[in-house]
Amino acid sequence: MKLNWWHGKIAYQIYPKSFMDSNGDGVGDLKGISSKLDYLKDLGVDIIWLSPIYVSPFVDNGYDIADYRNIAPVFGTMEDFDELLAKAKKLDLHIILDLVVNHCSSEHELFKKALKNPEGEEASYFYFVKGKDGKAPDNLRSYFGGSVWEKVDGYDDMYYLHYYAKQQPDLNWNNPVLVKKVYDMINWWLDKGISGFRVDAIMNVAKDLSFPGLPADDIDGLCAANKMTGKLTDRIPKMLNDLKANTFDKYNALTVAEAFGVSDEVLPKLYGDNGCFSTLFDFSARELYESLPGYYAFPHSTVKHYRDHNFSTQKKVGLSGFICPILENHDEPRSVSLYLKPHQQNANGAKALATAFMFLRGLPFIFQGQELGMTNTHFDSLDEFKDLLSHDEYKKCLAHGLTEEQAMEALNNHARDNARTPMLWSDAANAGFSTGTPWMKVHQDYKKLNVETQKKDKDSVLNYYKKLTALRKSEDLLNCFTYGRFDEVDLHSDEVIAYTRTDDNCKVGVFCNFEDSDLEISLGEGEKLLLQSSDAVRVSGNRMVIGPCAAAVVRLK
Repeated sequence: MKLNWWHGKIAYQIYPKSFMDSNGDGVGDLKGISSKLDYLKDLGVDIIWLSPIYVSPFVDNGYDIADYRNIAPVFGTMEDFDELLAKAKKLDLHIILDLVVNHCSSEHELFKKALKNPEGEEASYFYFVKGKDGKAPDNLRSYFGGSVWEKVDGYDDMYYLHYYAKQQPDLNWNNPVLVKKVYDMINWWLDKGISGFRVDAIMNVAKDLSFPGLPADDIDGLCAANKMTGKLTDRIPKMLNDLKANTFDKYNALTVAEAFGVSDEVLPKLYGDNGCFSTLFDFSARELYESLPGYYAFPHSTVKHYRDHNFSTQKKVGLSGFICPILENHDEPRSVSLYLKPHQQNANGAKALATAFMFLRGLPFIFQGQELGMTNTHFDSLDEFKDLLSHDEYKKCLAHGLTEEQAMEALNNHARDNARTPMLWSDAANAGFSTGTPWMKVHQDYKKLNVETQKKDKDSVLNYYKKLTALRKSEDLLNCFTYGRFDEVDLHSDEVIAYTRTDDNCKVGVFCNFEDSDLEISLGEGEKLLLQSSDAVRVSGNRMVIGPCAAAVVRLK
């Protein structure tokens, strides 16, 4: 394995609309992010991923891009971005941007030209297809509900393809002219000095141009688009290796791909020295949900679910490369609410879960607010949900027989909005996020669940995250935690996460107890407790007791 600059680092995702508002308009911005770089440095972060900051109508909160080379005015200016980048470099912080090239916005200049002439040059950059037998070309369902096909106004039998919202037309990666335009845009940003990209929805770029459709999987007669994507993953490496050679490789850029539904055969081709990308996010714990038809069918997840799927990925990847462990991102509810039982959804639970996550092999990504132990925000009405997916899921819940109260409960448990509420900086108005009216609801517990309060509490989740990052990057353990082998420790409990990390010089054990009773671990002579999540961890002689909702990291022989 080639050594690389991002090995041994810790990354942090910022959702710009909700991170910090500098001008009182209720929306986070680039100047707000700049003002908090010292906070991120103090947390132990090295790499910052910014969710989309490009010009957009924000139908899908910025993942519908109308201009890839300009900053959305709500976030500031290109000068603001350049200042952010320069300040980050002075602090030895790396900035990576979101690369959204499966689709763009229907407001993009190229698509507006394509709509005017669906048989012209610009239309070939997208998928304009004639219907079949008076119907849409196939029966695939958009990720946001309804058909992936939208009829073109003024044409009797012409449709364009959108795997997401109708305002997000898919780009045609079979067109070499379009692909060259994408390459030029990517290189333009890398020339600016960013360190790489998180690559969005990239598994969707492969399309079966016969548009055969698939058997219906729900009462609407449609089939989820991701089921078609899953049939085409073998095409992805060939398509994307050219992208890598013409862009990322020339800059030694870090690329982290969002890749769902990857088969065991294709997985090794996507990451590592010879893969399409530097690394991938580990979404294995999320795959179950992606396979289900809607929130109405989503179960409550568990610690066992998180453990088993992540351990499976760790074993699968082994020493062949890296994958990125996560607990949260902008597309998922808060991990404390998702994986833990109600009585564990507190600071102790958050710290134990953080311990389990932080020492897995790979490049760990912290999502904003995760370091505070944020839980799901409680939404009182449908109007408070901003995500178009939430509104579609609400309708779907009702169509499947749930009451309005049950539909709201499903959204409160599973909606992406839970991750997108404003960052909690203080107990001041609007949690210190904005002096104006926030674009989205502020978490109900911000008075006590915030950065300033936790900074003063030595036992807070925030201060514990600082201990986790410091230990992971400590000089004598950095090599072990970066390159060391992962091995599962089976303690015969569905409520325990335990594993070791081992290299030629040391072995470290990670033990996280989510039982309602004590967990006992025998220690050998000279084995040493390195970190404990709370006073519920006690060592006496060669016996270590880990209480309920507690975790310990131990130097083993």
